[in-house]
Amino acid sequence: MKVARFTSPGADGPRYGIVDGEDLAVLVGDPMLMPYEPTGERVPLAEAKLLAPVIPRSKVVCVGMNYAAHRKEMGHEGPDTPLIFLKPNTSVVGPGDAIRIPPVEGRIVHEGELAIVIGHVAKQVKKENWRDVVFGYTIANDVSARDQMFADGQWARAKGYDTFCPLGPWIETELDPADLEIQTWVDGEPRRHGRTSDLLHKIPELIEYISDVWTLLPGDVILTGTPDGVGGFLDGQTVDIRIEGIGTLSNPAAYRDPR
Repeated sequence: MKVARFTSPGADGPRYGIVDGEDLAVLVGDPMLMPYEPTGERVPLAEAKLLAPVIPRSKVVCVGMNYAAHRKEMGHEGPDTPLIFLKPNTSVVGPGDAIRIPPVEGRIVHEGELAIVIGHVAKQVKKENWRDVVFGYTIANDVSARDQMFADGQWARAKGYDTFCPLGPWIETELDPADLEIQTWVDGEPRRHGRTSDLLHKIPELIEYISDVWTLLPGDVILTGTPDGVGGFLDGQTVDIRIEGIGTLSNPAAYRDPR
């Protein structure tokens, strides 16, 4: 089941709906906080503006260097435990929204990743119970100012700019994430390719490890890492990320408006 967050003409703010063919079956309230309850209203997908399927209530948790080939291309051996860091929720944008390139030196790079959407309060979750706290899965682009990462010695600024976490186009709630193909293109040119079966730290381990460090709240998002294929993008280009079983997330790039 694909759950989307959207706006439509005449509606009073964002709503949630289930993708049903060419329509959205509108839901009451937030499905991460209450049981599914349809309103009976249907909105044609063609008339809806899809938004980020979730605006994390507290945080986006990212996992770095979680594919062996990516570690190798970066010359990074990586720790034995998951390398985790945070993006602010203000970095989140939706499908079709512009990635705003800030006035910094160096490359702005794409990192297509499978994202886990948390559906319940999660603290010290045992890995055998990981499914109990997962609402579903979506696509993420962990946009990074690559040169700033190394200049700063930490990643908060380089990965935390506004618009540096596109999510979408919806949340797939019925999916086995163990072996999904992930592909990234820039203006139709293939850049990254991998499968979630190649994750060094698998999803059950990640949820156990992260929930021991931070309490996860409904709507929080975990980005599981990107395959190899480091590459940048420029103003006017479009980044497309496709994950098997979910769909495609597309975002144009544009220079940030001057202050």
